[in-house]
Amino acid sequence: MQTENVTTPFGRRSISLALVKRQMAIKDPDHNTRIEKWKVFRDVCEARERLGLQDRALAVLDALLTFYPHGELDSSRGLVVFPSNAQLSVRAHGITESTLRRQLAALVDAGLILRRDSPNGKRYAHRNGDGEVEQAYGFDLTPLMARAAELAHIAQDIAAERSRFRRSKEALTICRRDVRKLLTAAIEEGASGNWGQVEEHYVAILAQLPRRPDRRQIDQALDEMQLLRAEVLNILEMQLKPDNMHGNANQDERHIQYSNTESINEFEPSSGKEQGGTLRGKPPTERAPIERDKTKPEPIKAFPLGMVLRACPQIVDYGPSGCIENWRDLMKAAIVVRSMLGVSPSAYEEACSAMGPENAAVTMACILERSNFITSAGGYLRDLTRRAERGEFSLGPMLMALMKINEDGKRRTA
Repeated sequence: MQTENVTTPFGRRSISLALVKRQMAIKDPDHNTRIEKWKVFRDVCEARERLGLQDRALAVLDALLTFYPHGELDSSRGLVVFPSNAQLSVRAHGITESTLRRQLAALVDAGLILRRDSPNGKRYAHRNGDGEVEQAYGFDLTPLMARAAELAHIAQDIAAERSRFRRSKEALTICRRDVRKLLTAAIEEGASGNWGQVEEHYVAILAQLPRRPDRRQIDQALDEMQLLRAEVLNILEMQLKPDNMHGNANQDERHIQYSNTESINEFEPSSGKEQGGTLRGKPPTERAPIERDKTKPEPIKAFPLGMVLRACPQIVDYGPSGCIENWRDLMKAAIVVRSMLGVSPSAYEEACSAMGPENAAVTMACILERSNFITSAGGYLRDLTRRAERGEFSLGPMLMALMKINEDGKRRTA
């Protein structure tokens, strides 16, 4: 704590305890330390919004730094500048005196400068016989020097955030373009599918964006748009394969069902072989074993991990150390959940073979999320595996339904 840094203003200007605390926290800089003043100023400009400063305040700070005669802030040479308001106004591009006073107060409140007021409130300096300043009254630039590293870190963080925001906007623009053109091509060329419903969901994603979205809102829209794009490609991929060119159009429409997100009919099990194999209230339905077809379709594409965790937040509790940071963590958590829900190893191995290990882990996360509605997780998983082997199952509607349910639940509890 540096009590010698605490100073109070002249006249009727008051001081708050928060300002006293901020002054006490200022550490005296090392006499061997020198900081380039314009580099610090650039960092302040970058961090302006976080510091709560207006453009005019930056102009006043720029003017104050011009009165410091050296290119580097050096405590051994003194860090107090003492220009009059008239001189400051000229160098601050002619701003009025009332505006100047407000912006000086803003710089003090932001912890970038300190007032060193004289007994009569004037700004001046005492010099020795050699003309060197011994005591000065005016504005102390010590906080700028003491906070140089902090300001540089804030500036770097803001620059990185701006870069991430720009990349997210670019990715959303590209994904939006892909979905729009794929939809247009599918409709114009008569591809079977519920394209009207896809179109409605596409419009709904864009409609939820405000006029000036932040990065969180952009990322959320990007996740949903990527999911929609993957679904459209899955439908088109199945139709464009030679052995599926003459398939049933109703089969394709099964992949996108957004209208009733509370329904779990997307993945009702119909096998009664494992622990009853039914949802609560549903009678078991026996099916003959299905031999795995050597010409089965390729596993469905994996979705972004962040999107999966938004749709299935409960799986995070079963990850290593209670968190999931990558796909390996998700697959480890899925094994724990498989054992907890009573799914046999053979059923899970078949799911991994039919869907791919990543998608099988995502499926287990979805089953965990809706486990209260499922009597037999093992029979449920086997039924989904059979549908995946026939090319009739897609994770997209399941994830979208769970994401919608979770978001609606958050809004109701907010």
